[in-house]
Amino acid sequence: MNISKFYDTVAFIPVRGGSKSIPLKNIKNFCGRPLVYWTIEAAVNCECIDKVFVSTDSNQIRDVVLSFGFSKVEVVERGTDTATDTATTESAMLDFSARVRFKNIVLIQATSPLLTSEDLTNGLSIYHLPDVDSVLSAVPQKRFIWQKISDDIAKPQNYIPIQRPRRQEFSAYYVENGAFYITSRELLLSSQCRISGNIAISPMPEKTYFEIDEPSDWDILETLKIYNSRAKVKDFSKVNLFITDIDGVLTDGGMYYSSDGIECKKFNTRDGMGLAELKKAGIKIMFLTGEKNLIIDKRANKLNVDYVFQGIKDKKKCLDEFFCKHTNFDYLNSVYIGDDINDIAVLQSVYISAAPVDAHQKVKEIADYVCAKSGGHGCVREFCDIILSARK
Repeated sequence: MNISKFYDTVAFIPVRGGSKSIPLKNIKNFCGRPLVYWTIEAAVNCECIDKVFVSTDSNQIRDVVLSFGFSKVEVVERGTDTATDTATTESAMLDFSARVRFKNIVLIQATSPLLTSEDLTNGLSIYHLPDVDSVLSAVPQKRFIWQKISDDIAKPQNYIPIQRPRRQEFSAYYVENGAFYITSRELLLSSQCRISGNIAISPMPEKTYFEIDEPSDWDILETLKIYNSRAKVKDFSKVNLFITDIDGVLTDGGMYYSSDGIECKKFNTRDGMGLAELKKAGIKIMFLTGEKNLIIDKRANKLNVDYVFQGIKDKKKCLDEFFCKHTNFDYLNSVYIGDDINDIAVLQSVYISAAPVDAHQKVKEIADYVCAKSGGHGCVREFCDIILSARK
């Protein structure tokens, strides 16, 4: 770590290895990537942030974060005394401030995977307003709040029951969602708190209300994240060609041999059903693989696959030629799922791309959607189901 370098604005993401409710939750698979990936990605893509520091006491978490390959990210060691169950986040921030020179700090919680770079940009624009010293993210709520004043009796806090307002007439209040906090180094050191002085709110959508503390939060946020991914991935109704690689996608990538030395491949029947459902919806199917094997022909025949290309070393060139001959198809109407670096050119060209969760890291970084399932274990069915549900 270069302690002599000065940064105007840094992001600070603390990730402990000792989570009790969900062990190692920060690197647990969430929508196809480790949970911490999503907030790191948001910070990296925010142009107002100069450097992203991930603070951890876990070598395992450090290695996972470094595997993302973000040049803007640096992992810093979190002292054991700031990583206990009773240690405050502020203690980690202050420890970090003693080692890194910066003017402004954006504290980001890894447990808020719906955070976007746009949210951070908006928060920083509010922070730079003349009278603002600190900013916190919050979501608007229109709920009737009650407080118990004794064991049996409660009292309304924000409305009069006889004048109960309709929702559209009810002024919203704001609740912290824990996604991010912004302050200056100067105020952090003087107040020993993540926010102080004149504090402003940076509103985020209501759907970002949840942060991951318990297993039930995980299920809710993963559902919301998948839904958002589908919405972001444009319009599936125009898709008329589904292209898939074979090894590592429709299979687990393993090489199996019979006692006679005959090569075998293991396919997942659920993937086959997903492809059949696509065909019912009028979508054509293509197998596109660098391998050449009669087993692939047999599988294609059984599934009534429309187009099969084997032994293809340059998949992009193959598709270029295919689209020239079949003008009813093109990249803008095609989807592709692949798992390795020889798939990258096609993944970058099609309308929508996907990858299994165990795909090569570079592939997962560029895919529009990373499946929760791995190759040969239902990733194709998962992608098929997303396409079909979005077309309804």
